[in-house]
Formats: sequence, structure tokens, C-alpha cells
Amino acid sequence: MGENTRYDGLITPLPKGIIDELKTISVIISFCPEVAGGLPVSRPPSEISCKDGFCVIEQKDRVKTITGDDVTAYFIKGAQKALETAANNGIRIAVLKENSPSCGSTFIYNGSFTKTLKNGKGVTAALFEINGISIFSEKNIKDALLFIRHLDSC
Repeated sequence: MGENTRYDGLITPLPKGIIDELKTISVIISFCPEVAGGLPVSRPPSEISCKDGFCVIEQKDRVKTITGDDVTAYFIKGAQKALETAANNGIRIAVLKENSPSCGSTFIYNGSFTKTLKNGKGVTAALFEINGISIFSEKNIKDALLFIRHLDSC
């Protein structure tokens, strides 16, 4: 969404035309679970070493920074705040940032801090899925648009 929330302080905006199109058919709520959970911008990169965010939610593993700090509580708190925001606003779908340990919907980094991706969902993406919120990455935002239109036609 063009907001300064990435771990490295950089901004990765989505294509303007896509955002404008989304705004015409849906309410957009910009939200960063990591920042909402209490992490600063910028912050050390964090990764999940177990399968994905589901194992973090199930307390089978932790989210750790590249320096070894345990930041799991921030990720859980941010995911819970994101879910609360979604519930309070009747959100049925979410477009999330791929590869993120919070928001990855298909891929996250593997926990080795070598920029190696693996199949899996981030903590917030997993919590959304558990609670029936459909998730899409920014890489398949056109599919999200089609899905929204389908929901509206039902």
C-alpha cells in the first residue's frame, strides 16, 4: 500500500491501477501485523524455521530474528489484532505481502536467513485461514479482484 512498514524500512508499493480498481469495489484497510504487534520499522529480519505460521500458532515453534531473538509474541499479537480488525469490519478476504513471516500466503523464508523460500503461510495468513478469511498475495491480486466480484454476485 506504499506505507513504510517493511522490516528494512523500504516501501514496496502495489501498482496504482490495481489499488484504484480495488477501491472501486471494496473497502481497503491497510494494516501491518508486525507493526501492530509492537515491532519497530526498521527491525532485524525474522523467519519461521518450522513448517509455517500454523506451527507458530500451535506453539510448536517460534519466530526468531537473524540475531536469534524470539519475536513470536509480537507476531501472535499482531495476527490477533489483524483478525480483530477484520472481524470488526466484516472482512472476508485479505491481500497479504508474500514471503513475509506474518503475511506470506504461499511462500515464506525457511528460517535459515539465506533468502531461501519454502511453501508455507505466515502467522497472520494462517490465523486468517483458520478463521475463514480468504487470503491472496499481492502477486495474485487480480485473482482477489475476481473473487470479490464473485462474492458480490452471490
